[in-house]
Amino acid sequence: MAEHYLPENLPTHIQHYIDGKFVDSVGGETFDVLDPVSNSNYATAAAGQKADIDLAVAAATTAFTDGPWPRMKPRERARVLNKIADAVEAQEGRLAELETFDSGLPITQARGQALRAAENFRFFADLIVAQFDDAMKVPGSQINYVNRKPIGVAGLITPWNTPFMLESWKLAPALASGCTVVLKPAEFTPLSASLWATIFEEAGLPHGVFNLVNGLGEDAGDALVKHPDVPLISFTGETTTGQTIFRNAAANLKGLSMELGGKSPCVVFADADLDAAIDSALFGVFSLNGERCTAGSRILVEHAIYDEFCEKYAARAKNIVVGDPHDPKTQVGALVHPEHYEKVASYVEIGKSEGRLLAGGGRPDHLPAGNYIAPTVFADVAPDARIFQEEIFGPVVAITPFENDDEALALANNTKYGLAAYIWTQNLTRAHNFSQNVEAGMVWLNSHNVRDLRTPFGGVKASGLGHEGGYRSIDFYTDQQAVHITLGKVHTPKFGAEDASKIDY
Repeated sequence: MAEHYLPENLPTHIQHYIDGKFVDSVGGETFDVLDPVSNSNYATAAAGQKADIDLAVAAATTAFTDGPWPRMKPRERARVLNKIADAVEAQEGRLAELETFDSGLPITQARGQALRAAENFRFFADLIVAQFDDAMKVPGSQINYVNRKPIGVAGLITPWNTPFMLESWKLAPALASGCTVVLKPAEFTPLSASLWATIFEEAGLPHGVFNLVNGLGEDAGDALVKHPDVPLISFTGETTTGQTIFRNAAANLKGLSMELGGKSPCVVFADADLDAAIDSALFGVFSLNGERCTAGSRILVEHAIYDEFCEKYAARAKNIVVGDPHDPKTQVGALVHPEHYEKVASYVEIGKSEGRLLAGGGRPDHLPAGNYIAPTVFADVAPDARIFQEEIFGPVVAITPFENDDEALALANNTKYGLAAYIWTQNLTRAHNFSQNVEAGMVWLNSHNVRDLRTPFGGVKASGLGHEGGYRSIDFYTDQQAVHITLGKVHTPKFGAEDASKIDY
């Protein structure tokens, strides 16, 4: 086995960033951080508690109420956002290297995440400059206009899969809107998040606008959700955690945006471009190590092409290169953490009694250590099987046949989740009818997972609450205040006046 790769200048201790300073936890608490190839601890991180969240929220609150950021003109904020994007692009190689080391994401895929993060900041810089609000007029009588205002301190809780890029999805619109933020990154992958502080500082973001508290969800995350001075929570993660956040946010009636789990269908009809569908269906579940919320992890194939699809799909899956995340040839790297590896491995074993194993089935022979699982393909999976119904979040896929459009739709909707759906057919009528009837927040027709940043992102059912993306992100982080002005004489019923009875209501 090749010598374990270690990036240069790797930190041995990761701190919080509060009010422009790197600090440890008030009580000195820490947790260990490991890399998923060696599963050895390479650093400690400050473990945030309620006291640390309180300090971060206080700094963010002061920056919002007394600082310049919410009061800047949109163009001024946009200049800072573009400087942030420049800095992210300039550090692309370093960001990708650290992300790969920390998360196990293949290096070629990690490079794309850094560029996407930069594009998020450029997009929202453009959006706030172009943003305009509505005015509604009744000539000679009344004018009504909308005054858009940033809401306040936004609590951002992000996941461990593609962490840097997904943090940018929340940071860019929150900051663009004029909010201040407290970021709680996933405890499995705190490394790349620690780079934001320096990037923001060098771009000219005022102190206190961005604050970062590392820690466990049950400690730092819980305190952030319950804090009375945090009116907004944007969360990406697992559905059960989302339900807990929903309950804990109720006392303070917080605004919530939650993108949760998924078990998305990839539906392949007999008239599809089979080669293109196979390319997409492979990429859609095995890229990002299968650790992607929108993974098309249930593949539904029309019976007429089912055997051919399964044969070709399994043959390709067996050829996927599993290996060291830093090797450019690697297509599937190491799963993020041994706890997650054990979860995915347990589903592989469950699948062996629920489907016909066509590829994979466990650890690759050439990788005796690390959190590696070979791309695993199960066919003939029943709709009530656990591997058909439950989110695995790894390189595991279930394939099931269907006879007609009605059965395909019933199978596609036969899950508690509703995040994404992928549909492959040349029939235009079927494509549009199916996409409008499938229970999914996002649909890709004859396309793999590429999202225009102007479109909404989010799910239905157990896959989420609310949408972000484009103007919907601006809507989430701002209040829209309606202002009403009478033009001309004010006609108000004269309660208490002597001639009130003569007034025409």
